[in-house]
Amino acid sequence: MAGYTSDKDALLKRLRRIEGQVRGLQRMVEDDTYCIDVLTQISAATKALEAVGLSLLEDHLQHCVSDAIAAGGPDASRKVSEASEAIRRLVRS
Repeated sequence: MAGYTSDKDALLKRLRRIEGQVRGLQRMVEDDTYCIDVLTQISAATKALEAVGLSLLEDHLQHCVSDAIAAGGPDASRKVSEASEAIRRLVRS
């Protein structure tokens, strides 16, 4: 079971809101909206996606990684490596 399962409804609600933001961006471009206004909305959508990503990362660390560490063995090292790589990807984006 995924660590975010208990927050799944809230995550889906946030993702739907972001989807609406992206659709709004499409309309803005179709309507030839002023560039700075479009860029401002892109920044808002990006920050919203980053917030979802950080929330998922936190859940992963609290559930998947901590459970694997408590259980020990090679799975613990693999989970820590996965989390580190996920953090690297988020930081680069």
